[in-house]
Amino acid sequence: MTHALIVDDDIDSVATLQELIASEKFTVSVAHTLRDARRHIALQQPDVVLLDLQLPDGNGMELFSDPQLVANSEVVLITGHASLDTSIQALRLGAADYLVKPINIRQLQGVLSRIMKPAALQAEVADLNANLANSGHFGLLWGRTPPMQRIYEQISRVAGTSVSVFINGESGTGKELVAQTVHDLSRRRKKPFLAVNCGAISPNLIESEIFGHEKGAFTGADKQHEGFFERASGGTLFLDELTEMPLELQVKLLRVLETGRFMRVGSTTTLDADVRVIAASNRPLLQAVQAGKLREDLLYRLNVFPIEMPPLRERLDDVPLLADHFLKAIAAKEGKNKRFTPRALAQLQTYHWPGNVRELRNAVQRAYVMAAADVIDEQWLPRPDPAHEVVSSLSARAGTFAAVSPALGHQAAAPLSAAVPSPMASAPAEQTGPSVVMPLGSSMAQVEKAFILATLQHYKHHKEQTAAVLGISLKTLYNRLKEYAAEDAAAVDSSSAH
Repeated sequence: MTHALIVDDDIDSVATLQELIASEKFTVSVAHTLRDARRHIALQQPDVVLLDLQLPDGNGMELFSDPQLVANSEVVLITGHASLDTSIQALRLGAADYLVKPINIRQLQGVLSRIMKPAALQAEVADLNANLANSGHFGLLWGRTPPMQRIYEQISRVAGTSVSVFINGESGTGKELVAQTVHDLSRRRKKPFLAVNCGAISPNLIESEIFGHEKGAFTGADKQHEGFFERASGGTLFLDELTEMPLELQVKLLRVLETGRFMRVGSTTTLDADVRVIAASNRPLLQAVQAGKLREDLLYRLNVFPIEMPPLRERLDDVPLLADHFLKAIAAKEGKNKRFTPRALAQLQTYHWPGNVRELRNAVQRAYVMAAADVIDEQWLPRPDPAHEVVSSLSARAGTFAAVSPALGHQAAAPLSAAVPSPMASAPAEQTGPSVVMPLGSSMAQVEKAFILATLQHYKHHKEQTAAVLGISLKTLYNRLKEYAAEDAAAVDSSSAH
């Protein structure tokens, strides 16, 4: 039978907690001091330790210095004096979770249902690291380069905790795969993992989709609807493109993260939110705060453990491995094996990959379809990207930041989130053409806006073509244009008022 040790000097609290844990088919022992706790651990190794911080003979965190405890027992911080800093410190030392007095019964039941010895999690991560050199992948992620090794190390550290994670990186770098790998290595792995793209849901429906709604809550609500928080109960909720979430909904999300409770739209009854939230964005986070797209308090609540995904151009040595992985997956689905020539793999490593891993996967799929024989040569693969070097030199000019127009197949520097033209397009020899020139001191938001609008104008407001050239989704382009229209309208109203 699973054994629990309660370390707390509050007699009343201990009695209640002991009864609750026993009802979950645990054996329970109690210690009121650090000294008693060490004695109990020596006599019978507990599977879980519910640890108070404030004890008569010291701070409960002192127990983390015992290697036997940290390796063989799951520690849950339980206190009436919790602060975010204190909880984060305990989680970094090895605590699996924390609960605040008075104890919520359902949250306690959730914690007890996820008990797993730290040594088991560590062994699983060790196996993944040991196989990395041969297999080339860690969980769902592929790559052996130093930037990816750093990502694997971060995932290994944070997966076994309940710390909030914020993944930042360009579109197509694999942020959702990072979130999924964190979930798969966590104690919540047996429960659902749900991914939500906040930019793909209508602003009028997103609150209902995330929190659910009651029957009759609004026109068309003909039955009760469970939101993502309910469907992901006990598991992980991945909020992708969080900066596309309306600010008024960000306030409600912050409230849920702080209280652990939420209400369906049209309801007056609160529900428990036993969910780990992982967020992601392709915008620089501080820039998103400054632009009014992300609440600063929500950023600091979620950004406890930041993970920065490297763009593919910063780990080109991983390209052959990734290309081979995608090719094998396509061949298994289509039923015919093909292989790259050495020159084809070499050419893939010369491309800049503005669309990152997603673009590489699409390029491999296209090459597979177009290659008539069993061998894929460089004919159908993206060509080297000379425009990248041209733009780099332009951006270094004193006093200006120039972005070459996509009219000639050139792309802006990476911060503009622009992209080169289709992989099938060959770059013209001529290096001149229309350009967008921005003075130094312009914000990245201003540069991005100017470049997107100039590109749209160049392609005669053909949105599909503009999005393809910029390397962004059509939905993202529509969102940006909507933002710019709102900004312009606000500026007109402001000038009229003055």
